[in-house]
Amino acid sequence: MIRATLKGLLAHKLRLLMSGIAVVLGVLAVSGSLILTDTLSRSYNAMFEDVYDYVDVSVTVPPKVDTGYLAAPATMPAAVADRLRKLPQVARATGSASTQDGARVVDRDGKVITTFGAPRIGLNWTGEDGFVTLRAGRGPVADDEVAINAGLAKATGYTVGDRIGVLTRAPRRTFTVVGVFGYSGDRDSLAGETLVAFTLPAAQQLLLGEKDVLTSVELVAAPGVSEEQLRSAVTDALGPAYRVQTATELSRQASDAVDEGLRFFNYILLGFAFVALFVGVFLILNTFSIIVAQRLRELALLRALGAGRAQVVGSVEAEAFVVGLISSIAGVLLGIAAGRMLAWLYATSFGGGVELAPPAVSPVAVLAGLGVGIGVTMLAALVPALRAARIPPVAALRESSTGETRLVRVTVAGIVTAAVGAVLLAAGLTDRTGPVNALVVLLIGVLLTLAGAALLTPVLVRPVVAALGGVFAWRTPGRLGVRNAARQPRRTAITAAALMVGISLVVGIGVVLTSVTKSFDEALGNRIKVDLIIAGEHTGPLAPTFDDAVLVQARQLAGVETVLGFTTDIGLVDGEQTTLGAVSDSTAMRSMFGLRSAAGTLDGLGAGQLLVDERTATAAGRHVGDRVRVQLSKGDARMFTIVGIYARASGLSGWLTGGPETRNFRSTDPSTGLIKLAPGASVPAVRAQIAALLADSPETSVSDRSGYVRQQTRALDSLRGMVQILMAMAIVIAVLGIVNTLALSVIERTRELGLLRAIGLRRVQMVHMIAVEGVIISVFGALLGVVVGVVLGAATVRGLHDEGITAIGLPWGQMLTYLVLGVAIGVVAGVAPSIRAARLSVLTAIAHE
Repeated sequence: MIRATLKGLLAHKLRLLMSGIAVVLGVLAVSGSLILTDTLSRSYNAMFEDVYDYVDVSVTVPPKVDTGYLAAPATMPAAVADRLRKLPQVARATGSASTQDGARVVDRDGKVITTFGAPRIGLNWTGEDGFVTLRAGRGPVADDEVAINAGLAKATGYTVGDRIGVLTRAPRRTFTVVGVFGYSGDRDSLAGETLVAFTLPAAQQLLLGEKDVLTSVELVAAPGVSEEQLRSAVTDALGPAYRVQTATELSRQASDAVDEGLRFFNYILLGFAFVALFVGVFLILNTFSIIVAQRLRELALLRALGAGRAQVVGSVEAEAFVVGLISSIAGVLLGIAAGRMLAWLYATSFGGGVELAPPAVSPVAVLAGLGVGIGVTMLAALVPALRAARIPPVAALRESSTGETRLVRVTVAGIVTAAVGAVLLAAGLTDRTGPVNALVVLLIGVLLTLAGAALLTPVLVRPVVAALGGVFAWRTPGRLGVRNAARQPRRTAITAAALMVGISLVVGIGVVLTSVTKSFDEALGNRIKVDLIIAGEHTGPLAPTFDDAVLVQARQLAGVETVLGFTTDIGLVDGEQTTLGAVSDSTAMRSMFGLRSAAGTLDGLGAGQLLVDERTATAAGRHVGDRVRVQLSKGDARMFTIVGIYARASGLSGWLTGGPETRNFRSTDPSTGLIKLAPGASVPAVRAQIAALLADSPETSVSDRSGYVRQQTRALDSLRGMVQILMAMAIVIAVLGIVNTLALSVIERTRELGLLRAIGLRRVQMVHMIAVEGVIISVFGALLGVVVGVVLGAATVRGLHDEGITAIGLPWGQMLTYLVLGVAIGVVAGVAPSIRAARLSVLTAIAHE
């Protein structure tokens, strides 16, 4: 049996090539993802060790609200640094006043520099040391001077002597660049960040809004004093109110934060990799099913010679193992190269030139790639193997068909699987999963729904193919191609299902994103009475803000009736982290949003007072008159009074407080301004006047409602494009499946094709026939993908109804594109098989067994 298996494998090596390619691509994605994140993790870990090599202990104050590395920094008196300098264990103490994303530079074109998520740091100049060195100029000594890092200088073209616009807590101010600095190892930046260094008084005022305060003190130990000894001495001197950490702890903390971000990124990449492998299952299943069908006589002879069912299953599974092993090894090797290349691209394009760690192959990446590749191949081949083992030798020798009688069982299995998937999908969307993670349940639900849809496709083949065939059956080759597609329902269904999976996921996500945009648009157009909106596109880690004085000046413009400002922050309400909004005028808010009071009053919201929507109040068990403990980004925790509960409105929910409380927000400036004009006022004229007021707030702009919707949903277009790129691999594998099915069908029908040629079918007509078969299969898969994608997307939107996504929008252009793509895929997939069929020798084909 072993020799027979190996000979069979060698005899069908070209037939197994396409399924092998599918495994290679899937394993490449898995191994490449793991290599990429492992390389970046090791690179950042090495960088952080270098960063903290010049500090022994850091002293900070825990943030009032801990939201991670972007938490609003808590401050300490500047005198703390002087106090620490007097300790005998301290050789040097350097005080810093800094904030993440606290200094945003305006380029020469008047646009704010973005960094693909890297922080835009503002801090005070502390001089040169072994880590920071000046490359040009000097450090700032006057409050209108700054030094910038070399990465920022190269990105903007600014150099010593230039005037540079910088946004901080204040609107744009202009400074003189007096220095450009870099880091040890000839690095221009550490991880793509931009850094602007001010004098200490300027940093305190512009970044923190306070005088004589610091956010941290970095200490260098005296000779003979260890990190632990220094930390102990500082802790004894300052007490428990301060956070004292060694350089080792800081490096580990920074590495853990990066690893957490990379882990999430890795989950996304692995998710798309497993989708590609899931699609590959259909290709492998179809390949082995066709090969088993073509080898019925051979397998029957083996059974007649004494081979048992287990040996037949083992023979097919052994072939699958060899295919999976070879393909997985190739996939792992390509994945290592791809992961390293992607890490290099990241480092050079987005990572600010972070120095990549030396090449290393993660054992996890190798074992995961081999395990997944071999496992998927053998699992996909198991069904054809069992089917081959169940066929009695005599029935096989007669080449009797047994496939069609099993469609009932397949259909029932499809209905059950799809139903279970739908239940899990609903549970995940409504967060009714008990102790199980809702995201896990949701993903399993999507997987089972797609699997159920795939199992149901065989019963749809003949009616759908018949309907589609009307377009192609106007000539004999076309009619033959349509009949060939319908001849083997399961084969056509499995091939089409592979394409269905990729397209359905893309279309489903497109439905959700389109629905978000439509719901947003409807909320603004139908429920919010506003003519102009001031806001910025959220491209950085924090929402852009604008000077509060703009709203004051806008109220005085002719034609302006009502102005409302929103400021947002993260805070703690009764110990629970949540988003809080501060409104400049709650009466105007009630009018603009059409708010209805469920209890209490919505007017005259002031300091120390709260409004909350019904749903949040019910969940928290709170009522009008209750007092809750609130901790904002600054100041001490205080008791606030709930003065009103409002009925949930589109575009508005959660906790709201009065404008005076923004003094304790991370940013006192608003992020959104809503303006309602008086009847008859000119929208373009008022918009131009407000745009002039925003000259020193280039992160924001003023738009009408449609412009605001486009601005705020622009990121969704990028997300849609990213999903399409990541799903391209799954669609490529599906195309390979169609090519493989057509190629194997040509081999299977060699004698039949010879007879057709003998009775007068020309070569061109042969190509036409195969092309029609390919187009029918691919359009069938694309059509199924669009339908299933719409269903999945609509179900998701329905589950997100309580989150404000109330309208279902269909991406008609995207759906039409994929249907047209289905035709193109069919034509391309049929090229090679049709050429092979057209080149067949008539006599040789007729004599083929």
